[in-house]
Amino acid sequence: MITIIDQKQNFIKGIIKENPVFVMLLGMCPTLGVTSSAFNGLGMGVATLFVLLMSNIVVSLVKSQIPSKVRIPAFIIIIASFVTIVEMVLEAFIPFLYEQLGIFIPLIVVNCLILGRAEAFASKHNLYSSIIDALGMGIGFVLALTLLGATREILGNGSLFELKFVSENANTFILFILPPGAFIALAYLAAVFNKFTIKV
Repeated sequence: MITIIDQKQNFIKGIIKENPVFVMLLGMCPTLGVTSSAFNGLGMGVATLFVLLMSNIVVSLVKSQIPSKVRIPAFIIIIASFVTIVEMVLEAFIPFLYEQLGIFIPLIVVNCLILGRAEAFASKHNLYSSIIDALGMGIGFVLALTLLGATREILGNGSLFELKFVSENANTFILFILPPGAFIALAYLAAVFNKFTIKV
């Protein structure tokens, strides 16, 4: 029987010890592709959190009804259904974010973080445990993408959540809002994150 302490450890594990981005290096395509600003990182993180949570819930509920031979295709269909919902909601209600994230929204379907949690955890555990796992991993993903996006935006554009805090003539490191800057910022943030959390 899983205790409350175990559930708490599973939740914290997804945020710190097994952070999807800084520790496990999962979902690198959206991580590097859309985090040129804090807002984009937050938007992609929340969209992924929603899909992860809902797919974990459904997989946990229907796992006994899915034949083992079609397990993975069934999980992908479940995930794709929630990605479609996210895509339609963003296009209808937050069109500017939808345009910013572009092709990376449909690519949530093949995000190894989501499929991995469905296969490794939700298909083997009860509903409550699956929700806790999804929240821990999802929040860890949101925090990592937002932090990476904020770092790149501050260094590359002198702003945070599109609020400029330096003068127009101030020098910024334009490299950080370009693709190579994503790799550099991620490497440094992952190194710092692991240095300070390795004993947690």
